[in-house]
Amino acid sequence: MGHQRIWTKMQQHFQDIQFVSLFEGFLEWAISIGNSVNGFPLLVIEISDKPGEEETKPAFKYIGNVHGDEPVGRELLINLANWLCDNYLKDPLVFFFLYLHRYNLAKLIVENVHLHLLPSMNPDGFSLRKRGNANNIDLNRDFPDQFFSLNDDEDSRQPETRAIMNWLRDIRFTASATLHGGALVANYPWDGSEDKRTKYYGCPDDDAFRFMASIYSHSHYNMSSSKEFLSGITNGAAWYPLYGGMQDWNYIHAGCFELTLEISDNKWPNSTELPILWKYNKMSLLNLVASLVKTGVHGRIYSSVDGKPLPGSITVSGINYTVTAGKTLGDYHRFLAPRDKYEVVATMIGYKSKNTTIWLDDGPVTLDFVLDPEVSIKESVVQNVYDCDCNSKSTQEFVQFLWGAHLEVFFILIVILGFLLFLFQRRAKIKVPTSRQLSGSKKTVEV
Repeated sequence: MGHQRIWTKMQQHFQDIQFVSLFEGFLEWAISIGNSVNGFPLLVIEISDKPGEEETKPAFKYIGNVHGDEPVGRELLINLANWLCDNYLKDPLVFFFLYLHRYNLAKLIVENVHLHLLPSMNPDGFSLRKRGNANNIDLNRDFPDQFFSLNDDEDSRQPETRAIMNWLRDIRFTASATLHGGALVANYPWDGSEDKRTKYYGCPDDDAFRFMASIYSHSHYNMSSSKEFLSGITNGAAWYPLYGGMQDWNYIHAGCFELTLEISDNKWPNSTELPILWKYNKMSLLNLVASLVKTGVHGRIYSSVDGKPLPGSITVSGINYTVTAGKTLGDYHRFLAPRDKYEVVATMIGYKSKNTTIWLDDGPVTLDFVLDPEVSIKESVVQNVYDCDCNSKSTQEFVQFLWGAHLEVFFILIVILGFLLFLFQRRAKIKVPTSRQLSGSKKTVEV
């Protein structure tokens, strides 16, 4: 019965959102990425000024209710969707000065980030008020693990887990976070250690993750003042190692920077506490999404031959991690902590790599790469001649002659011949009497 009440509330919420979205001039809709064990759809709220379209802006996702007995996240994500709808207006003067900051933040997110909200990953566990899903499996231990051979058989995973993995194969998320309960801290990779010991075990982007976690913690009402966790953030393995978690899998296999956010000491608080929990977490939720466009390096990769986008790769010197550009638009989004400088390298199979240095002290950097093919046009022409089945030595020598040191002489001869042909045609026209008209049909001349 409790699940049915929440389900009805979500259906009503989606209907309200459609009305608000149309009225305000942008769209928000719900899509299903799969079903739970008991057949409940895993509904995702998509918020963007161009929902359903592939865009060159970064994508962010929030997932709530991974554990069925931690429902605060699902309620906060529904509040977040409502807040963005209520505060995205065409005319900021409506709010004047008091609400101008609120409008700007909503506008920044809606127009510059493709946001996805999955309020409940575990609707079955929620209805049963237990941690695992209907099969009593902890969904945050059900993903492939980098250190131990867990859950390598995709068919044996839970349907909720497979839905998330397929979702990330369809959409290139730049960053994300899952909302949990039972503590108050922002957790970042790695979640486990190679020897299963409880110790700090950082990933290649440790600086970037610490920065992300700090954004959430310091935007929160009291998370950063934690007495248990310094600044309200923690490395997962330093807190307690876990394996088969979604956070590490996102970073390793999906190119997505994910945090695990513990947002409430009480896992299942009284409903009367929800307004204060929303108040404490609201700015953290918003600022974390907005950070995607407030820092890092963003851009596109093109071919110098035809200007078409390339699905190349972006690396940063000194960080053993690769971000892949989109196959259709060639866009990439590389989250980085603000720092004096980074050396960014763009690569693509069949093209020459390029690198440049950027500074992130004063905000994000837009950086497009135009890559040159590894084989030049001149080399390609010669190669095409060699690739034919002509074994004539004289043909090869002639091509080498044309492209060798005698190229300038060859060009001058062509110019002279062209000039003589022009004089010949001009002389022929002069001999035709001006009173005579040419007869016959008009023809198309190809040169």
